[in-house]
Amino acid sequence: MKSRTTKLSLYDLYENSVQSPETHIDWLVKMYHEMHGRYPTQLREDFCGTFAMCCAWVKRNRANKAIGLDLDPEPIAYGKKVHLAKLNSEQKKRIKIFKQNAISVTTPKADVIMAGNFSFFIFKERKTLVEYGKKCHASLAKDGVLFLEMAGGPGMITPMKERKRFSLNKQSYTYIWDQQSFNPINHDAKYAIHFKLDGGHYIENAFTYDWRLWTIPEVKDAMLEAGFSKVLVFWETEHKGKGTGEYIPMEEGDNAYSWIAYVVGVR
Repeated sequence: MKSRTTKLSLYDLYENSVQSPETHIDWLVKMYHEMHGRYPTQLREDFCGTFAMCCAWVKRNRANKAIGLDLDPEPIAYGKKVHLAKLNSEQKKRIKIFKQNAISVTTPKADVIMAGNFSFFIFKERKTLVEYGKKCHASLAKDGVLFLEMAGGPGMITPMKERKRFSLNKQSYTYIWDQQSFNPINHDAKYAIHFKLDGGHYIENAFTYDWRLWTIPEVKDAMLEAGFSKVLVFWETEHKGKGTGEYIPMEEGDNAYSWIAYVVGVR
């Protein structure tokens, strides 16, 4: 993810438009509990950006601890200023943020490693994806789980601009998701986020993405090669309208125009 710096708070706009850390945590905890019958306490958030999920995680339960990894110092600095500053001293002791490649072995070993917002799509070579899986596998506790959030379907490759209206601190604006190009030969895809604030201010290419749009079978095979004992696909139960927001293990999914799913590697 590449951001274009302006005097406006792009990360505020981004988080308000696309992130819901508490909801994601609800899903993670529910899915983990269904698999293991207990609740996870140690989180590693990969490509953590402003690490809003890490902060929400430690606020959720006094037993929870979190590690965040990201190579970009800009969102990390923002997260420290905005999110970390809101934690109390006890909560701050249970969170560690590192400017570090996600292809790393970390301790303490995590119950859950989460790569959200399709962030691992930055890996374009299969050998890199497998190596990432191996490092995650080595960083997980005995019954640890890796969650990879994916998106796909024709709706992710068709050139288009999707617009949604939001409001932040009494400022209304339009969020624009721009699907710019897709190469069917190697599945390289380029996307961008633009913001149009009421009053005429337009922020073009606020965030840009140069990804490989991986398929679920490719990712499953890579994670099995990386050493995971099994790989599950948590698929949304229905994609009509806005979807249900409920994800369950499935071996056959509906052929949705666009979808979000979780490929889950169980150590």
